[in-house]
Amino acid sequence: MPTNPMLLMANPSQWLASATGVPPVSQLKLLLTLGIVVAVWVVQQLVTAILVRQIKDVKTLYHSKKFAGYVTAGVGLIFMLRLWFEGVGDLATFFGLLSAGLAIAFKDPLTNLAGWAFILWRRPFMVGDRIQLANHRGDVIDQRLFAFSLMEIGEWVDADHSTGRVVSIPNGKIFTESLANYSSGFSYIWIEVPVLITFESDWQQAKTILKDVADEKALHLSKAAEKRLREASRKMMIFYSKLTPVVYTSVKDSGVMLTIRCLCEPRQRRGMEQTLWEAILLKFADADNIDFAYPSQRVFFNPMEGKPEARAELGLQGDALPAASHSKVPSP
Repeated sequence: MPTNPMLLMANPSQWLASATGVPPVSQLKLLLTLGIVVAVWVVQQLVTAILVRQIKDVKTLYHSKKFAGYVTAGVGLIFMLRLWFEGVGDLATFFGLLSAGLAIAFKDPLTNLAGWAFILWRRPFMVGDRIQLANHRGDVIDQRLFAFSLMEIGEWVDADHSTGRVVSIPNGKIFTESLANYSSGFSYIWIEVPVLITFESDWQQAKTILKDVADEKALHLSKAAEKRLREASRKMMIFYSKLTPVVYTSVKDSGVMLTIRCLCEPRQRRGMEQTLWEAILLKFADADNIDFAYPSQRVFFNPMEGKPEARAELGLQGDALPAASHSKVPSP
């Protein structure tokens, strides 16, 4: 490195050019670029401070800060492009050449950037929504240029409760993975609570009890859901013939299955199931003719316990024989 004190004192720019190989014009541009970056940062801090004082709602504040950050960064980028490429008469030509090179060198970052633009444009989800993308489930807590963040739910925690982990997912995944949004559109989810009772129980009374419990705990959601359904149907083909709770009947190996199906808010699934089960346990405790079924073994002696017209007849040694083998033939 040349060390000429006289040149340094007389012309620092020329001395720096001879020392680093950076021409004086480029030195000035670098200095101005640094000034633009500092100015953008200062403006962002001032705008953020103003927004924090003026906006109390957390969600509105988050979106306002993001919008202000994008605007200031975009303005700063325009100034820097004008500074460094003022010799290019047609910026469209420059951007075309630049994008062609970057598309090859930065495929994944550009895909993530395109995903960010798609998310802002089509809004498949927003901050605050609960979503599932591929194997990741959680609440969206942040959106950035190249990735968005989820507060994870599920995994080793039951019933959609938070694990406490923050998962960062590249924006480009929106193009290649299936997305499920719990919050947008209808804004409610259906849950089912299966209740298995023994064959000897009064299943009709049990079904009436379950229907009363479901109506008491979940019927109030149906009116709000109808309003949300009408709003959603204007944008998407969403329709349900029935939004009120219902109890379905089926038969399993161990007993009669009665399944409650009702609406629930996405973040209240575990709480709703707990509310329903506690009410069911209290109601069934007072019903002497209803028992829960569970894996067990029993002996069913058909000649004694079967229906009168469907019982087998006993043989000479006390063994049950098919009724058909002992059918009486009328005398000629």
